[in-house]
Amino acid sequence: MEQVKDIIVIPPDPKYDKHIRIEQKRLNVAAYCRVSTRFERQENSYEAQISYYTRKIESNKNWNCVGIYADEGKAATDIKFRDSFNDMIEDCYAGKIDLILTKSISRFARNTVDFLRIIRELKERQVRIIFEKENIDTMDNTGELLITILSSQAQEESRNLSENTRWGIVRKFEQGIVQVNHNRFMGYTKNEEGKLVIVPEEADVVRRIFDLYVQGFGVYKIARILETEEIKTATGKSKWHSSTIHKMLQCEKYIGDAILQKTYTIDFLTKKKVKNNGYVKKYYVRNSHEAIISKEQYYLVQEELKRRSTKSEGAVRKRYSSSYPLSGLISCGECNGIYLRVTWRNKDGKSFVCRCRERQKNGTMKCKGSPTIKETVMLKLISEMLTLILEVENCESTTYLMNTKATLRNYLSANQKAFEITDLRQTVLNQTVDRIVIKDERTAAIFFKSGLIMEKDFIKTIK
Repeated sequence: MEQVKDIIVIPPDPKYDKHIRIEQKRLNVAAYCRVSTRFERQENSYEAQISYYTRKIESNKNWNCVGIYADEGKAATDIKFRDSFNDMIEDCYAGKIDLILTKSISRFARNTVDFLRIIRELKERQVRIIFEKENIDTMDNTGELLITILSSQAQEESRNLSENTRWGIVRKFEQGIVQVNHNRFMGYTKNEEGKLVIVPEEADVVRRIFDLYVQGFGVYKIARILETEEIKTATGKSKWHSSTIHKMLQCEKYIGDAILQKTYTIDFLTKKKVKNNGYVKKYYVRNSHEAIISKEQYYLVQEELKRRSTKSEGAVRKRYSSSYPLSGLISCGECNGIYLRVTWRNKDGKSFVCRCRERQKNGTMKCKGSPTIKETVMLKLISEMLTLILEVENCESTTYLMNTKATLRNYLSANQKAFEITDLRQTVLNQTVDRIVIKDERTAAIFFKSGLIMEKDFIKTIK
């Protein structure tokens, strides 16, 4: 006997029936508002949009107000930085929102790719968006072509706006008008006219940083010194980063000058900026504001930055260290490698020696004849050389010798006539010595910053 079929009819859910008016459906409704600047007024203003959509949703008894999502001062070309927008999309994915109301396509997004992707993802989840100005419902299949065209138009409007804004900024650059994106950085703040003015107590910190670097301290050690002295950063933090110190040492604003257009925005949609390495013009404005550091000291620091980070006679200089008097100064006369400070341990305890880095790392494969020299012997040799300079009576005719002698004298007491090993602090060597080349176990050549060259048994100058 054939069984009788039992058929149960499941009624449609009117919430998703497009033939029923939106106002008659029971929906969880949210609204999205956005203004890109703080200067829009009237119906476009931030507060006006929020007030309008709050009243509109609450006035409909079939709508449940989920919330008003709003971003103020956010551009529409990149959704990454619009926090409220992203929160709203996450709530849609979580099933908390059925309908989104927004003023126009340009308020929602100006990036065509992101715009279409989000609309399609929400449509798959039965979440509809109503654009009031264009009178478009995303659940209507006939509206996608129009949406694509209008979103592309909104993106093009954003590009034109970006280019017009950039044109105005470049015109200011050409007039030497300095624009600083932040209100303050160490040493300066901005007055009511937007010009840089010195903060005296912070300027002292800047001068101290430059002085310490010239004396031979590395950026890491300078950061630790500032923390030990409980000196705060420009933002009031106790922690100093080496990268911050390094940027300060390179900042031309401390000598009263300004380089404009250091960075360049390569994509108006993503707002991605890159260092301007020739993409567009730069503008160097001299004497744009009051200086903190003298030009002489600033350029001395730039030379020192270059010396510590670049090659030395073919030898690649690794990370600069100011831990010991000879750090980063000695190179090998055979392979041009940098000498390292190495600890040797034996039955008598430990001792410190200077060894070629290439020989230490690869044995005699790349460097066969470089000698290993005790640190005390190396310091004694240098001390003898420096003392020899001080003992020269008549040096007026030799400019290199005279300049080096004058620099060394600054580090000796009034009655002291010779350099002891204990005097060879990093500050002394950093001020006078450019590099030291180990030739053999008995001979080393010192190249002074003044241009003077010395070996153990003779003195000569170069043109």
